[in-house]
Amino acid sequence: MLFVGVAVALCLAGGWLWVSRWTKLRHLLDTPTSRIRSAAQGYVELTGVLRALPDAPLLQAPLTAKPCLWWRYRIEHHRPGDKRNRWRVVEQGTSDGLLRLSDATGDCLIDPRGAEVVPARRDSWTGDQRHPRAQPARGAFGWLTGHRQYRYIEERLHVDEPLYAIGDFRTAGGGREGLDLDAAQGALVREWKADYAGLLRRFDNNRDGQLDQAEWARVRLAAGLEAEQRHRLASARQAQHRLVRPSEGRPFVLSSHGEEVLARRYRRDALGGAVLCLLGAAILASRLAG
Repeated sequence: MLFVGVAVALCLAGGWLWVSRWTKLRHLLDTPTSRIRSAAQGYVELTGVLRALPDAPLLQAPLTAKPCLWWRYRIEHHRPGDKRNRWRVVEQGTSDGLLRLSDATGDCLIDPRGAEVVPARRDSWTGDQRHPRAQPARGAFGWLTGHRQYRYIEERLHVDEPLYAIGDFRTAGGGREGLDLDAAQGALVREWKADYAGLLRRFDNNRDGQLDQAEWARVRLAAGLEAEQRHRLASARQAQHRLVRPSEGRPFVLSSHGEEVLARRYRRDALGGAVLCLLGAAILASRLAG
């Protein structure tokens, strides 16, 4: 029964890894790279350079205190005498501020929440306190002098780094938004009805404390005209682009590495998952045959 359990676990884990990584690989390879200014609304792939947000200070990484645009950290503890030599996560966190991606055609704000972020900058070192008192030492000296009670891992995205991004692209303003006049008109009428006294002051011509059929017609006409005016003003504003997590469960990936590096990683993981799945199936078949 133990062998059967191990075989089933290998099949399930390997199959999940195979399918999930292969699905991500196909999305990356099948989605063409777009320019920010001309990108279609929906699922797109972008490449560019990270820039600081205007009038916003840089973040400070929690462990190294280095200025950056995004960070993720983890603190692990190794219990003395643990024969399995396990590291237990005691603290972790990720920043969730907006990122600004720029290419030759424009800027796009990225909401990193829910994204698989693969940064190139990664520091890992050890110490004897839960929170490090100094930045990691470089080279072999850092490992020789470090204690093994705590391990610190910090990853960062920095200004002027290249970024590959794939996710759901949305644009507000710039004349791209269509107008559903009936929906906009209805939303305005509901907004006005929330202040019914104000609505009466504007449209109750005979001052009888209620709106008759003709007065409601004027309310709807005024709401339609204001909805059109609001749409014209919104369309006249400069286009604002955003990349967010797709709602259909498709991959949302941000990486300092290019598409080729990610593709190799996903292909390798998918191959490893397939091998695990086949190994589990072989073990299960041999036990059942026996």
